[in-house]
Amino acid sequence: MKDKVNEIKISYKEKSKFETLEAIKSSSTAAKILFKHWDKSTIGLQEAFQVLLLNNSNKVKGVYHLSTGGITGTLVDIRILFAVILKSLSVGIILAHNHPSGKLQPSEADKQLTQKIKKAAVLFDVKVLDHLIIIPNGEFYSFSDNGLI
Repeated sequence: MKDKVNEIKISYKEKSKFETLEAIKSSSTAAKILFKHWDKSTIGLQEAFQVLLLNNSNKVKGVYHLSTGGITGTLVDIRILFAVILKSLSVGIILAHNHPSGKLQPSEADKQLTQKIKKAAVLFDVKVLDHLIIIPNGEFYSFSDNGLI
């Protein structure tokens, strides 16, 4: 009897939803797009992590919701994050998560996660352009604007 091995299929289909957008040139533009795609019924209740996927011209390929957690944190599996980035052939990313508390300052864990993702991105020649913290009223904190990236 022969052993069967499952075949893994990788696919990605671009949609025209973001094609009309200009290139992301500022943290405020990225924050507006991410906030628009955030689930407003949960942004003030539980933390979530998303990634804005970009092409070589910094135009939006898509927004991927990676995880939803609890009141004070969410788990980010870097392997899944990079599977999505590589599958979509993205060359730039903007990381984002929300703080249901409304606190804009990044935690030490937020800073460490950002550095870990940046180090991994170097191996795949992917640019981590920013990490945004978004609060329920739409305000945001940019790691890039504050010299943390």
